[in-house]
Amino acid sequence: MSRGNQSHITEFLLLGLTSDPKEQGWLFASFLAMYLVNMAGNSLIIAAIWGDTHLHTPMYFFLCNLSFVDICFTNVIVPRMLANMLSKNKKVPFAQCLTQMYFFVTCAITDSFLLAAMAIDRYMAICNPLHYTMTMSPQRCLLLVMASWVLSHLHSLTHTILMARLTFCGPNVIHHFFCDVQPLLTLSCSDTSVNELLAFTEGSFVIMSPFILIIVSYVFITRAVLRVPSGRGRYKVFSTCGSHLTVVALFYGTAISVYIRPSSTYSVTKDRVVTVIYTVVIPMLNPFIYSLRNKDMKRALRKLTRRKE
Repeated sequence: MSRGNQSHITEFLLLGLTSDPKEQGWLFASFLAMYLVNMAGNSLIIAAIWGDTHLHTPMYFFLCNLSFVDICFTNVIVPRMLANMLSKNKKVPFAQCLTQMYFFVTCAITDSFLLAAMAIDRYMAICNPLHYTMTMSPQRCLLLVMASWVLSHLHSLTHTILMARLTFCGPNVIHHFFCDVQPLLTLSCSDTSVNELLAFTEGSFVIMSPFILIIVSYVFITRAVLRVPSGRGRYKVFSTCGSHLTVVALFYGTAISVYIRPSSTYSVTKDRVVTVIYTVVIPMLNPFIYSLRNKDMKRALRKLTRRKE
């Protein structure tokens, strides 16, 4: 990475959410609590689904995978952030920074693809129920999940390789709580136009394609629901999509506001707060969103609890 006589950075200073020691105390307690709730909640969802044969359906198969991705997502970010709050040494080696960025991008894009797969599942169940079993076979569901992971890794690998080729010669302070793409690009002293172009074009395509697919799916679902003669019947059909729509709105609302825009509009304070929402808060809320109004999940969780007693 050396060019000329420039002094090149081999590590970054990760400032975190705040440098105020008074604020770090309650922030540490809050994020530790959210982390533990996230781990427990998503682990319970996975255990409940695998432990109840009634939930061995495409919808719950995708939900199980989504919970697993949320666990990975949070583990990429939060443990390092908590350690950073307790330590006076905020330094992060360049290789570790790139590794964190790689797995963060992978988990975020996999989340996006899985939400799209869940929308396809709901579309087939509501709009084409006669072909549902054949279309959403276990083999095809597994293929969708595998494709989500492979495409996410390829997308992340592309961005990581391009980032590794950049030169960083100072300053080395990252005003963020993890190594995200945009904060790293702002620190580079070499030409980042290729990275920014790829992030805005291919990155937008990877994020927006699943989102558009979800929107189109729900347009057809809404049309199908409106054909149901009774109001109670409409509510029953559409209630199966309520949890998924809530998660989609939270995830894409925050992700699009941070990433689908030029890097010149990047705001440290605003983007840091929004990023906390979709990296920590949403993965923590997902188990509650998917279980509180879901009778099948409630039954499976009660069954799991009784088994442990």
